[in-house]
Amino acid sequence: MVEEEVNGRLAYNQPAGHLDDGESLVAAAARETLEETGWTVEITTLVGVHQWRSTEHGEAVMRFSFAARALSHEPARPLDDGIRQALWLTRDEIEALGDRLRSPLVLLSIDAWLAGSRLPLDTLRWIPGPDTP
Repeated sequence: MVEEEVNGRLAYNQPAGHLDDGESLVAAAARETLEETGWTVEITTLVGVHQWRSTEHGEAVMRFSFAARALSHEPARPLDDGIRQALWLTRDEIEALGDRLRSPLVLLSIDAWLAGSRLPLDTLRWIPGPDTP
């Protein structure tokens, strides 16, 4: 989990972000995890795809939730702007955060994992464009 400042308040979320140009979803998930937590991870499985309309900005959000294996940690690595800290929390501790969770997708993705949702990474097909670096 990450504790982040969002619109002047502290919120809790899984590492998340956006795709860089020419980047696959799996590469983005590993990069965002490193940038927001200092952990290098190996993405192992797709947990689910979840859609929601954000109450924060009113736009549609499409979340691809992944599971990963932690490989190494750089505790001195600076974290992305707005990220206060990375935390290891239990599901009960996360649920107790209540409205401090960034979105309902936080618990939805955790509960999907706990329910056994596992999709192979080759479910996602990435076709690099001709100008992909």
